[in-house]
Amino acid sequence: MMIQGILLPVFVLVAITLAQFFLLNTRSRVSAGGAVTAVDEPLVLSLLFYAVVAVALPLRQADLVMVLLAWVFVVTRLLRAGLLLSGPEGRGGLLDVASALVLLAMWVYFALRILTVL
Repeated sequence: MMIQGILLPVFVLVAITLAQFFLLNTRSRVSAGGAVTAVDEPLVLSLLFYAVVAVALPLRQADLVMVLLAWVFVVTRLLRAGLLLSGPEGRGGLLDVASALVLLAMWVYFALRILTVL
């Protein structure tokens, strides 16, 4: 099990999520509204990511596949955060779908590992 390997992308995603929250919150004060949905989506995906990592760690399921999927998820969220903070919000739809699919793959992989062990 690679505890550091799985936790490092968690720490990076925490930083991305907090940066998005504070920067978008500041932007929403300048522009009137609309930023709430932009903040909610990354937070929901991030919470699901944190949940799978939090459950995988004590169950010793954080293997190389989970670590690689975690990094792919974090990179897609980082790219999405860059788009979100740099311009119009309509450009990151593919990255949203990509990160959601990677997260789905993490959950499916985790569930299959747990179910096949039992």
